[in-house]
Amino acid sequence: MEFIFLIAILVFSVVFHEVSHGVVANSLGDTTARDAGRLTLNPLPHLDPLGSIIVPAFLILMNQIAGGGIIFGWAKPVPVNPQYLRDRKFGEAKVSLAGPASNFALALVFGLALRFLPIGDIHPSLVVIFQSIVYINLLLAAFNLLPIPPLDGSHILFSLLPRSMHKVKTFLQQYGLMLLFILIFFFFDFISLFVDLVFRLIVGV
Repeated sequence: MEFIFLIAILVFSVVFHEVSHGVVANSLGDTTARDAGRLTLNPLPHLDPLGSIIVPAFLILMNQIAGGGIIFGWAKPVPVNPQYLRDRKFGEAKVSLAGPASNFALALVFGLALRFLPIGDIHPSLVVIFQSIVYINLLLAAFNLLPIPPLDGSHILFSLLPRSMHKVKTFLQQYGLMLLFILIFFFFDFISLFVDLVFRLIVGV
């Protein structure tokens, strides 16, 4: 049962993340996501069979067997056309930031509810569910803010980099996936330590 709840939380969280990109893009004049029917929390239009189901299920299963470890997943990226954004300078950065910001907002809402409301009195299992929502969303927010393609942090960085640093952008675009795999397999524990710290600050444990 816990396995199913974790998958459901992760799917909802990545869908909320992608919809947030589309909502901000739409508010800035790009209706691409809306025209494609992607401004919906219905998970079906957003699901990526590999990233939303197979990879998360495998990682969660391995974590339950071995204890701890990596949990991540993704949904189909919401289509965004930067050419339609009214804010040509920072529009793409705003759209990219919307995803991680939405995950942090979810973590904050459920974390503060867990801290200040008698959630456990309603049902003890709700505490575990709320904790999972907080942790998974903090992890998604932190991970996606890393400035490595194709993560959101890279789009934010590229929007802010001056033209004189175009070599940095070229390097990251060329070796992004390699850097991402190195980060996941060798430095994921550092991200987890940061997420644990923020989790404790919000939840108060």
